[in-house]
Amino acid sequence: MNKTRWAVVAVIAAAVAAYISLDLGQYLTLGYAQSQLDTLRDFSADNFILTAGAYFMLYVVVTALSLPGAAIMTLLGGAIFGLGWGLLLVSFASSIGATLAFLASRLLLRDWVQGRFGRSLKTINKGVERDGAFYLFSLRLVPVFPFFLINLVMGLTPIKTFTFYWISQVGMLLGTAVYVNAGVELGQISSLGGLLSGSLILSFVLLAAMPWVGKALIAVIRRNRLAKAYKKPAKYDTNLVVIGAGSGGLVASIVAAGAKASVTLIEKHKMGGDCLNTGCVPSKSLIASAKVAETIRQAEAFGIKGASGQVDFAAVMERVQSVIKTIEPHDSVERFTSLGVDCVQGEAFIRSPWTVEVNGRTINTRAIIVATGARPLIPEVPGLAEIDYLHSDNVWELRELPRRLLVLGGGPIGCELAQAFARLGSEVTILDRSEHLMGREDDDAANIVEQAFRDRGITLLLAHEMKTFRSDEAGDSLTVSAPDGSLKDVEFDKVLVALGRKPNVEGFGLEELKMPLTERGAINVDGAMRTAYPSILACGDVAGPYQFTHMASFQAWYATLNALSGMLKTFTANYRVVPHATFTDPEVARVGLNEKEAQEQDIDYELTRYELDHLDRALADGTAHGFVKVLTVPGSDRILGASIVGPHAGELIGSFVFAMTHNMGLKKIAGTTHIYPTLLEANRFAANAWRSARVPAKLLPWAERFFRSRL
Repeated sequence: MNKTRWAVVAVIAAAVAAYISLDLGQYLTLGYAQSQLDTLRDFSADNFILTAGAYFMLYVVVTALSLPGAAIMTLLGGAIFGLGWGLLLVSFASSIGATLAFLASRLLLRDWVQGRFGRSLKTINKGVERDGAFYLFSLRLVPVFPFFLINLVMGLTPIKTFTFYWISQVGMLLGTAVYVNAGVELGQISSLGGLLSGSLILSFVLLAAMPWVGKALIAVIRRNRLAKAYKKPAKYDTNLVVIGAGSGGLVASIVAAGAKASVTLIEKHKMGGDCLNTGCVPSKSLIASAKVAETIRQAEAFGIKGASGQVDFAAVMERVQSVIKTIEPHDSVERFTSLGVDCVQGEAFIRSPWTVEVNGRTINTRAIIVATGARPLIPEVPGLAEIDYLHSDNVWELRELPRRLLVLGGGPIGCELAQAFARLGSEVTILDRSEHLMGREDDDAANIVEQAFRDRGITLLLAHEMKTFRSDEAGDSLTVSAPDGSLKDVEFDKVLVALGRKPNVEGFGLEELKMPLTERGAINVDGAMRTAYPSILACGDVAGPYQFTHMASFQAWYATLNALSGMLKTFTANYRVVPHATFTDPEVARVGLNEKEAQEQDIDYELTRYELDHLDRALADGTAHGFVKVLTVPGSDRILGASIVGPHAGELIGSFVFAMTHNMGLKKIAGTTHIYPTLLEANRFAANAWRSARVPAKLLPWAERFFRSRL
């Protein structure tokens, strides 16, 4: 605690001690004020400025220290100075005193509270930053709320000091006027409880609600402002039109059909979207083949001699397509038609918030869900357009293994495909502008993956920048800038662009609607997945902020419920627990906060770590590399986040996802029986490590003495 804080604590402590020891509270009672009223009035008449100044300072002190007696002081203001001067003095004194209490709370407690409970308060902080003035104004308008408590609590939030002051000044004015006016007749008041009648309190409550009613009306007006330019259909053909048959669109359609709503699903390319055709399914199929090749290569380490295998890359890619074909019926037109979905193949165009055109057909609908996904992000680098480059959509067309593969991007897509191609026999180089692969993960997680890549022969050009692509008779190459500024050429046979994905928001009517987008080019949606047009919703990659298949499905659920319910009820998505995994070897999985994010957000945490080289099953499988790392609230087993690096991390993270979703802590995981020997035991051992670290060491000598006494 710095000197300023100690000084503030000392002043407050001294003032409170004096208040208690000198029994100053006796002078701030209704009886005492009434007994001294004539004396105070006479003194004020002869010494107005002195009396007003002393009263003002005393009021500021009482309010700043949150001492009881502010109500009596307000009544005295009216009794001594009358309504006009009394209201003026009390209004400014109370606001200044409240601000001082607010600042003391902020100085002494805010950092500690935000550090300890920052993650839990994240939503509240955002709400205060956005609507703090409305919150405070509403509370100030109702004089029955303890104003001293409002001062202290608001000091813990991000609301600005000047905003707090002037909102308090304005918001308390009416309540202050009631008390000051009552104070004019102080001699006739029998108790403080009778000052505010039930009807008067109700009036204040209704008055406090007015800003929120006005805000809601403004929001409705703004939400409907864009839509007013379009005429609503007199009759609707369907309840819902879904554009895009990827993960989000399929879930939205099946939820709507399951509710017996009329739903039309429009897809311009292939059912199943990116996940089935160019994303999750093909990439994991390729990874599986690559893992088999790697296992054969490592067979001697398991005592198997003479094992050999030759990679038939064309056969590998055909297997990838066969897996897609096997899963395809699950996402097919036939299946969804059988479930009651009207499936249309064609390019949709949104003509109005209630009208979609496809194949020359106009469909009037009560709501539209946009689930158009995303596409590979292609950077504007000189010479790239002249190169026959690969990306996550067209890499599956390859039938000949590239001898030298350059991968641009060290994120999940780049890392997964780079390792798979390396295991299948390509000489792989990864280039990324960051210092580590998987920039969103902790450095210790990235280090393990980087070492595994280097051990496999993958060249990592980290903290490097792309400059110029060149294609000539000698072949293709990229000039890159190293961290020291030097330039060098990287030659390759194929280059894979894996720098992220760009939301598909063009070409189907959003431009004409002037649909607001985020800074990243996604459709701007609220927590209910609604866009600027109440009847148009969005989910999945086109909406963000998470480009995961499971999050597209998650968002689709809320988008559909809100699309079908109209304005009757709003269902809001909660992103408190968002898991994800990168399917490299070792896998990297996470849910909630990691250390990097906790430190960036100044959130205090305790760290528990369990190394997989202690785990029997991992040792038996030859995969004893990685860790389980859990962040918890200091002094509690409540989980802030968990990271796992190791075999099947994407499966193992489920324990922590379940626990966080249902507000269970590490004690529950530690108390759950796990099968031996399994990888899942790692989670229980991590939980036990947390519990063991908190055994009170001072009690152990006593426990030892007790047990020795029983020998």
